[in-house]
Amino acid sequence: MGIQEQFAAEAIPVLDDALALASARPRSLYPALKRMLDLAASVALLIAVLPLLLAIAFWIRLDSGGPVFFRQTRLGKDGRPFRILKFRTMTVLEDGDCVVQAARGDARITRAGRFLRASSLDELPQLLNVIRGEMSLVGPRPHAEAHDRHYGALIAGYDRRQSVKPGITGWAQIKGCRGGTPTLDLMRQRVEHDLWYARHASLRLDLRILAQTPFALLFGRNAY
Repeated sequence: MGIQEQFAAEAIPVLDDALALASARPRSLYPALKRMLDLAASVALLIAVLPLLLAIAFWIRLDSGGPVFFRQTRLGKDGRPFRILKFRTMTVLEDGDCVVQAARGDARITRAGRFLRASSLDELPQLLNVIRGEMSLVGPRPHAEAHDRHYGALIAGYDRRQSVKPGITGWAQIKGCRGGTPTLDLMRQRVEHDLWYARHASLRLDLRILAQTPFALLFGRNAY
C-alpha cells in the first residue's frame, strides 16, 4: 500500500468519528438550548401579558366568583407529578381519581370560561410551570393523572409521551388534535402525534411549532 492509500485509509475512521461527533453535538446541546428558550420566552411573555392576566383574573371573579386559578395534579417528564396552573373556566375543581372531561355545551363551563377555553387564554398561567421547570413551551399536553391511568391501559406506548417534558403547545395541537377527546380514536390520534414529537424533538422543530401555534389557535375549532 502506498503512502497516499495508507493516509486515506487512516483518515476515513477519523472522518467518520468527526462526522458522528458533529451530528451528536446539536442533540447533546438540545436540552440546555431548550431550557434557555423556555426561560427567556416565558419570562418575556409573562411580563408582556401581565395586564391581560390581571384583566382575566378580574373577569373570572366578576363572572362566577370563587378562585381565579385551577390547580390539578398532572404527570410530567418520567411520570413525575406536578400541579398544573390554569385560569379557572368551570364551576368545579376536579382532581384525583375521577376527572370528567369537558364536553361541548358542558353546563359546568362558566360564561368567561367558554371564551378562555376556546382562545386557550386559560393556559397562560402555565408560563409559571415552564419557569419552574415542570413544563416546556413545546411538548405533549399533560393530561389529568386519572386520564393517564385510563388511557395508558388502552393505548400501546401511551406512557412514552412522558419521555419528554409536557408542553403548553405541541405537535398534536398544530396538527388539529386540540380540545376534547370524546372517543378513544381521537385520543389515539393525539398520542400518535405526541410520540412522533418525542422521537423527533429538536430546537428547530420546537421553533416551528411555536411559529405555527398562533395559526392553530386562530383557525382551530376543536376547543370548548
